[in-house]
Amino acid sequence: MTTPTPTPSTITPSTINPGRTALLAMDFQNGIVPLAPDADALVERVKGAIDDVRAAGGTIGHVRVAFTENDWAAVPETNKSFTAVATARMLHHEGTASQIDERLRPQDGDIVVRKIRYSSVSTTDLHDQLTDRGIDTLVLAGISTSGVVLSTLIDTADRDYRVYVLSDGTADPDPETHRVLVDKVFPSRAHVIDTTELRGLLQSA
Repeated sequence: MTTPTPTPSTITPSTINPGRTALLAMDFQNGIVPLAPDADALVERVKGAIDDVRAAGGTIGHVRVAFTENDWAAVPETNKSFTAVATARMLHHEGTASQIDERLRPQDGDIVVRKIRYSSVSTTDLHDQLTDRGIDTLVLAGISTSGVVLSTLIDTADRDYRVYVLSDGTADPDPETHRVLVDKVFPSRAHVIDTTELRGLLQSA
């Protein structure tokens, strides 16, 4: 039996309620940011979006991928992606590569979580923290589009969040993969906007 593909909504809400909204800056860490095309410009756009959401009274969430020795040891050989990470002992939780880019440094009141898989939700308490704050709307920014952004979008959409993806706040090492996901895949599950549109939605609230 084939599950029907939802028809993408062409209607984007005209406002965002900042008090019920969190912008998630995902995997913007020292070892990953350089993998993005035009990385410095990407970080500056996301920094501007963070500033806009913060100024409007919204929540900022920071997600990083990082492993303890026990986390590496617990990765089963069935996991194609993370077996390689564990074998190479990559992204130690105290290492420089796993630290959040200084330009996006968390502030008091922000949510910060550490994950050990692609999704920002599956191996963290992020959903519980968002629920405790009454948040039902997410704005996603991250590296990479085909990794953390895709996985988090599917996970949070299944949890009934209203989800926005920042088309110019996400990036993938493969620009064509980014384009296909943003143009063809994401619109069935989320509102795809850019950072300028986000600012307008916040200002209209």
